[in-house]
Amino acid sequence: MSDSEALVRNVRWLGHASIVVRGSKTVYVDPWEVSAADPADVILVTHDHFDHLSLPDIDRLSRAGTAVVGPAMCRQALGRRLTAIEPGGAVTVEGVPVEAVRAYNPKKQFHPKDYGGLGYVFTVDGVRYYHCGDTDRIPEMDAVRADVVFVPVGGKYTMDAAEAAEVPALVGARAAVPMHFGKIVGNAADAKTFARLCKVPVVVLERS
Repeated sequence: MSDSEALVRNVRWLGHASIVVRGSKTVYVDPWEVSAADPADVILVTHDHFDHLSLPDIDRLSRAGTAVVGPAMCRQALGRRLTAIEPGGAVTVEGVPVEAVRAYNPKKQFHPKDYGGLGYVFTVDGVRYYHCGDTDRIPEMDAVRADVVFVPVGGKYTMDAAEAAEVPALVGARAAVPMHFGKIVGNAADAKTFARLCKVPVVVLERS
């Protein structure tokens, strides 16, 4: 097993932008139409679009004590169970440190900067994971440091594969996982292009 494969051994890509990290804590990001059933310690929601904030998935994965973290825009859907976080904010929930990073499109209308979308850096078992959210390459990424980065590669609503390939080295990652392809936009060819162009080892996960 390579170093990059070892870093993602506890990671499952659940399709689209949905990720789960299973270690001493189980953390989901943007679960949507997922088949996974392991109860969550923490669920991170990047923004309120239907393919990122799915109440049926959140309800099914939640147990007593599950922490649900997201931007304030998610309050209407999630109510009092939301732990709201702002860009640049940090919180520790269920023993998991979480940092919020802006996520937006500088030149597209889909996710404007003032919309309030987020990416997250969170730590499980000493590994720092960065889920970029729905975003293009933005200056706020310059301050991020992570061991593993989950990068959207499908284009249109996010970075395309070529732009995405710049991000892992920028944040000092030792392993990169492509996401946000295969459902609404993007396909496996985008993941392959990302892997070819990226200067950091890439692990293309099969959907599980």
